[in-house]
Amino acid sequence: MTQNRISMTFDADRVERIDGSLNALEADLDLLIGLTVDERQDLVKMGTKSRAFCDKALEVAQLHAGVMPRDFDIDAFRQDHLALSVLRPRVARLAHLVQRMLDTELALGSDLMAAALEVYGVLKVAGKDQAVDDARRELASRFSRRRPIAGTPPPKV
Repeated sequence: MTQNRISMTFDADRVERIDGSLNALEADLDLLIGLTVDERQDLVKMGTKSRAFCDKALEVAQLHAGVMPRDFDIDAFRQDHLALSVLRPRVARLAHLVQRMLDTELALGSDLMAAALEVYGVLKVAGKDQAVDDARRELASRFSRRRPIAGTPPPKV
């Protein structure tokens, strides 16, 4: 194998711990919601510069609760503010971990594709043997420009 960007194995104990941790996270984060694309588009967004604005607005609302409309829920505002301050650093940690997982997945996939292409290249120049020819044709189907119709043999290469 000419490319080996990463080499790793997962023993059963590690996989069990990872799955247990994920199960615990899913259970502890059961309050999280999912939004549709339309809901995401329709929401007012809080950008990085808006955080100080929101902090100050909460402070002002608490100091001047008497001028706020009766239906304005300062407690809900405070609760959302606190929840976001708890959630944000954990989102950042998970995002960093997910990015490393995606990078590792990409590297492993690249290693596999490089090795598979190397195998295919060797089979293309290998001697004429029925088993090798069948294997080469099977691998060549990955590069077929047309989708094979169900039940038809793969194209000859």
